[in-house]
Amino acid sequence: MKKQSKKNKADKENKKQNKNIEKNNQQAEKQQVENNDMQKEKQEIDTLTQNLKDEKDKYLRLYAEFENYRKRTAKEKLELFDTAAEKVIKNLLPILDDFERAIAEMKKNKEDELVKGVELIYDKFKKTLQKEGLKHIEVNKGDDFDPEKHEAIAQVPVEDKKMKNKIVDVVEQGYQLGNKNIRFPKVVTGR
Repeated sequence: MKKQSKKNKADKENKKQNKNIEKNNQQAEKQQVENNDMQKEKQEIDTLTQNLKDEKDKYLRLYAEFENYRKRTAKEKLELFDTAAEKVIKNLLPILDDFERAIAEMKKNKEDELVKGVELIYDKFKKTLQKEGLKHIEVNKGDDFDPEKHEAIAQVPVEDKKMKNKIVDVVEQGYQLGNKNIRFPKVVTGR
């Protein structure tokens, strides 16, 4: 009996050890599965983080492009407003010139009453154009000729050496609309 009880004890010990080994194996497998799951989660997190960075970069680039587009169109719109009336005003400039010539001729003929009436209309017309942004380019006889600012239509010989390359006569006044020259002053220079 003692043999059998030792055998039973040994069997029980073996079973207990087998259970412990099996339990340890299960724990190791469980730990391995958890480690694999953690590695997969880490890889997913890394992938998602990279995707987020890529999407954020795309968003920032798109936002920057949109801001540039918005600023460019706003600038173009302002320029359009500044010069919207340019074509109409250019077509009205010859009328302004005609008024100036008419007033000069009437003054020669001493028609004072008629001159006053035409000057009133001329001033009103000129002020209306100035409200739209038209500015007169100031040019006087004796000023230095500058091809960047003036349009020379003729050269005449001058006796006074000081008048060489100077403006002798202003044939047509020059005008700006905003900061843009829409007509350069037409001048006669001395040679």
